Amino acid sequence: MNIRKVLLVDDDQHIRRICQVCLTKMGNWQVALAQSGYEGLDLARQDKPDVILLDVMMPGMDGPTTLLKLQEDPNLKDVPVILMTAKVQPQEVEQYTRLGATGVISKPFDPMTLTAEIQRLVDGKAN
Repeated sequence: MNIRKVLLVDDDQHIRRICQVCLTKMGNWQVALAQSGYEGLDLARQDKPDVILLDVMMPGMDGPTTLLKLQEDPNLKDVPVILMTAKVQPQEVEQYTRLGATGVISKPFDPMTLTAEIQRLVDGKAN
């Protein structure tokens, strides 16, 4: 898949900024930022992204709940969603995959390889 537009949903402003810089500079991608699941849903509906990076633990609506809401929307259900979390236990990864996540990126992540990791997950080249 040729990624052009990425939506990043994370309540941590530092993570949003780091990802925005990495993805625009290294991937030459357009990056939309949301600080909550609610805001992420709104932005995704306004301007359908090619891929969504979604933090697992957020106040209000967490990542898994946001993922389920995205899948309920006929216009967004096919957009790849990659969850980002500090808790990357095999059973959690399996649970997120069952929910429909394209993949999981662990925090902290390597900013230098983030675009390649996203592309690899979207293209289905798992580990």
